Amino acid sequence: MADIILFNKPFRVLSQFSDSEGRRTLADYLDAPGFRPAGRLDYDSEGLLLLTDDGTLQQRIANPRHRHWKTYLVQVEGQASKEQLAALRAGVRLKDGPTLPAKARRIPPPALWPRVPPVRERQSVPDCWLEVSLREGRNRQVRRMTAAVGLPTLRLVRIAVADWHLGDLAPGEWRRTRVYLPAAAGRGRR
Repeated sequence: MADIILFNKPFRVLSQFSDSEGRRTLADYLDAPGFRPAGRLDYDSEGLLLLTDDGTLQQRIANPRHRHWKTYLVQVEGQASKEQLAALRAGVRLKDGPTLPAKARRIPPPALWPRVPPVRERQSVPDCWLEVSLREGRNRQVRRMTAAVGLPTLRLVRIAVADWHLGDLAPGEWRRTRVYLPAAAGRGRR
């Protein structure tokens, strides 16, 4: 058994417990000795961040070779076309190489908490919402993918990692749960 914390990381909070520049960190919201983030979520992104006190579980969640699906709600500038969505689904060529195919679809504006500060509104530029799921975790990947197809990201909220979901957690809220870890096949064998 391992403990895991599901945390709704607010906008402009670092996915770590300390910062030499005085920015807000996990320590401003959690008192969780021994817990470490299992993966990262950008400073300017919001939503589900997993933390655990078990190093093996942390690696199973964070290591890209396990290819866990991560799902995001993404507000983009512009109206996503069928061609742009098809490009995201096929995989996008970025400066660090092609991405794996993603799941991507347009969705109605989701019922989310207000972001502070709010996303800037431009009357002359439309926006829309996408649900995007990836099996990779490159630095700022969703933002780079949407920009590559001509849809700059305005707001990014992660709602799921593998089988863990944000649910009704408000920004800054968290809940702790236990996870059963089956023994790895072949563990201890040579």
